[in-house]
Amino acid sequence: MRLLALETSCDETSAAVVCDGRLLSNVVASQVRLHAKYGGVVPELATREHLRNTMPVVRQALGEADLGAVDLDAVAATRGPGLPPALVIGWRVAQALAYSLDRPLYGINHLEAHLLSPWVLGDPPAADYDNFRSNVSLIVSGGHTLLVEMSGLMEHRVLGGTLDDAAGECFDKVAKLMGLPYPGGPEVDRLAEEGSAVAFSFPRPMLARPGDDFSFSGLKTSVRYFLDQNPELKTDDARLPDLCASVRAAIVEVLVGKTMAAARRLGMTCVTASGGVTRNRALRRELEAACAEQGRVLRLAPPSLCTDNAGMVGLLAELFTKRKATRTSGIGADIQLSRNSGAVAG
Repeated sequence: MRLLALETSCDETSAAVVCDGRLLSNVVASQVRLHAKYGGVVPELATREHLRNTMPVVRQALGEADLGAVDLDAVAATRGPGLPPALVIGWRVAQALAYSLDRPLYGINHLEAHLLSPWVLGDPPAADYDNFRSNVSLIVSGGHTLLVEMSGLMEHRVLGGTLDDAAGECFDKVAKLMGLPYPGGPEVDRLAEEGSAVAFSFPRPMLARPGDDFSFSGLKTSVRYFLDQNPELKTDDARLPDLCASVRAAIVEVLVGKTMAAARRLGMTCVTASGGVTRNRALRRELEAACAEQGRVLRLAPPSLCTDNAGMVGLLAELFTKRKATRTSGIGADIQLSRNSGAVAG
């Protein structure tokens, strides 16, 4: 099957072509520079950029795959979660393509696509589903922090999520408090590599509390009060890396601690992680160290598939068609995947 997928859930416009579990292309047009001067994503501007970028990105993805639109067997697009006006652009384009080509159309859950991304390997990337094993999966991005139990490729249940700020949101908001440029999370990670993680002490919210939920708003507030009392740190280039490293250590310790606790409780021998924050170097190192210590297998999404991209959307859509699933996604049950080759999802 040759399937074209679209992703426009936030500030990346992406199109990918998938064929038999392989990514033939995965093109991403980022809007980071556009939103940098505002310190965050502006939904109206993101939507306008998707309008400009979607068809050029589609043409590039088809060109890199050496295919024409008529060669496609199906079309897929992200239905949610995400910014509603941004999601509409990708979905409407996908609808138009599917209708004009008389091809089936599949609506895909963005988070469920993240769930499968650790099972993609190689260059060019290809699905490694034959080696799938039950696992506890951490999805951690700018807008979402979730723990999920995966008993099968298409079988999962949410264990817990964030009660307020997501981990990535906390990174970005703390970076803004420090006066760091947007996007703040990667900048905190970069500076933290040069600092001491024990220079300052910040809370580890809900780490010792039973359950699989997260909360990062208190940590953000703690950093704000700390900076109000120590304003000189914002301009002290020598101490700023220590501050970044200390904040990063607090967030990472909570993410890793909660994930490993869930794996122990459920008796899972495999742990996976995906989403944009999974590119954070400390998070990858600490997950690797914790899994090695406890004898668990760790699978991390490749960096190219951590941030929003259509490749993971296309791989899930293709898997769905082959597995002929007959149920609603376990994440975001308002999003319904197509149940037959001629149906339109949603």
